[in-house]
Amino acid sequence: MSGSGRYPVLDLEDFLAGPWSLRREILSTEHERLGEFTGTAWFTPAGEVLTYQERGTLRLGGYQGEAFRRLRYRVTGSGQAEVYFDYGDFFHGLDLREGRCETNHPCRDDLYRGEFDVLDVDTWWQCWRVSGPTKNHLLRTEFRRGDRGEQGV
Repeated sequence: MSGSGRYPVLDLEDFLAGPWSLRREILSTEHERLGEFTGTAWFTPAGEVLTYQERGTLRLGGYQGEAFRRLRYRVTGSGQAEVYFDYGDFFHGLDLREGRCETNHPCRDDLYRGEFDVLDVDTWWQCWRVSGPTKNHLLRTEFRRGDRGEQGV
């Protein structure tokens, strides 16, 4: 991830709303390529909540197939949100007022350490470093703004 140019986000809904293309690398802790996910993400506003959906193709080991994910971003202030899994459990906090955020998510005995960097109005990154007895890998995702006229799923 590159944090060389940070873009402050004060209106999270305005920044995130709409479609994004995404490319996620799945790497070992030694940075060996394990897999990738390519697809499209959408942030759809509804009140104080942004529903995040991603759909695309996952390649991991010998597997290749469609994958889907949904999260809910509850806007809590200027450039800030609480992120929840689609089944309702809290995932992590997010604060992009300075264009960067670090956060954590304990998952049973494993720990997810997240970094978010906003590079400009059309590009942002997230990286999750996962460590513990059952998981040890990196998930690096680049988001690039799509056409605001596209529709989500």
